[in-house]
Amino acid sequence: MSDSPERVPKLSKEEKDRRFQAELMPVLDSLYNFAFRLTLDEDDANDLVQETYLKAYRFFEYFEQGTNAKAWLFRILKNSFINDFRKKSKQPAKVDYSEIEGYYNTEDVEADGDAGSTSSDMRQQSVRDLIGDEVASALNSLPVDFRTVIILCDLEGFTYEEMAKVLDIPIGTVRSRLHRARNFLKDKLEKYAKSMGYGNDTDGTDVEDDNE
Repeated sequence: MSDSPERVPKLSKEEKDRRFQAELMPVLDSLYNFAFRLTLDEDDANDLVQETYLKAYRFFEYFEQGTNAKAWLFRILKNSFINDFRKKSKQPAKVDYSEIEGYYNTEDVEADGDAGSTSSDMRQQSVRDLIGDEVASALNSLPVDFRTVIILCDLEGFTYEEMAKVLDIPIGTVRSRLHRARNFLKDKLEKYAKSMGYGNDTDGTDVEDDNE
């Protein structure tokens, strides 16, 4: 971030709350879907979304009105996942979020604001309905870096440029990672595709010529 805190315009609480509700809360369901696909756990996804909105509220003055709110929130969530939830497997207890250094390198992440409440059951069902069980299982089995680019591109519709900003990687890396991720997913789905009747029209003698 190049702007210092002194140069960021301060908003009144009323204006901040109004803009926060109007610009960021519509992204809630997509944000939950992303969190659920990363954590593969409903409780962790809810915690991760709440943590993301708490950080977004605290640093809302840094959000430039008219820019991509979804990409901004996804970037915060992705960094929270990397800095926190990805390490939970090494920790027997729940993480104390108040002790985590925030994405913007602040020393004090205040639990101020409300991430809102939407039925988590409905959001989880929307994720399940989005793609079939076999595809979902194959996607979930991918390493998280490959799973992430598939989610951002093929499920959420981000451009390569937006993905590069969300993931903090060059566009070339986005392209190569997405290519590899799709190949991994294709390999994992090969048996499922055959069980659904795809690729079974011949004895396989002509299949290879059509694969590339």
